[in-house]
Amino acid sequence: MRVLVTGGRTGYLGRHVVAAAAAHDVVAVGSTDADLRDRDAVEALLDRHRPDAVVHTAYVQSDWDVTATGAAHVALAAASHAARLVLVSSDVVFSGADVHYDESARPDPVTPYGAAKAAAETVALAVCADVVVARTSLILGDGRSPHERLVHRLAEGADGALFEDERRCPVHVGDLAAALVELVTHEVRGVLHVAGLDAMSRLELGRLIARRDGWDPDLLRGASRAELAVPGPVDVRLDSSLAERLLTTRLRGAREFV
Repeated sequence: MRVLVTGGRTGYLGRHVVAAAAAHDVVAVGSTDADLRDRDAVEALLDRHRPDAVVHTAYVQSDWDVTATGAAHVALAAASHAARLVLVSSDVVFSGADVHYDESARPDPVTPYGAAKAAAETVALAVCADVVVARTSLILGDGRSPHERLVHRLAEGADGALFEDERRCPVHVGDLAAALVELVTHEVRGVLHVAGLDAMSRLELGRLIARRDGWDPDLLRGASRAELAVPGPVDVRLDSSLAERLLTTRLRGAREFV
């Protein structure tokens, strides 16, 4: 199959997806290949490469036009070319009020980024006949993720702290990439949660990373997201049991892979 990966040139997850999809005819694209905010440019990109499937990993957290509108353009182009779409989404489409979320839960974002991801999901599910929306959580595992680099800076003495009341389900970037590639040829459609097995705070995750990489975990300080009134969901735990049953790729918990 020819698989087009947005964010495949420079994106953290996208580059891992490109590597995991080596058995396919992979087309890695980035912002220099097409401006996602330009519908005609996205349409021309797919017309040029004629992919059988698109794995959409590209986003800019602070930019609605890229994250929401750009994803809509990708979904419309995938639909017009009868390409399967694997859209990467996030647990931030949820507020955290219900804590535990399976695929039937309705998005209720509390941040602009969460709203952008929810909008992207809505369009993709509405316009694509062959689509899977893969919701995931914190992505790390190879030592170079933003989360791991932050822990390294804090352990080296940078000012800052890690939230001890925000809980997520971290996933290894290699596991997630393999799952997304598996979804390219899988029959599942709709929403699927593909996060790690372990729910934990950012502070617990940070201390696991510090211990793995040779720092004293007690160097890391904790803080309360709720007390500091930092916008965003506090406790979001994706239930990935359906993916565990459907996929051969194993989505490990952070206590195993860190």
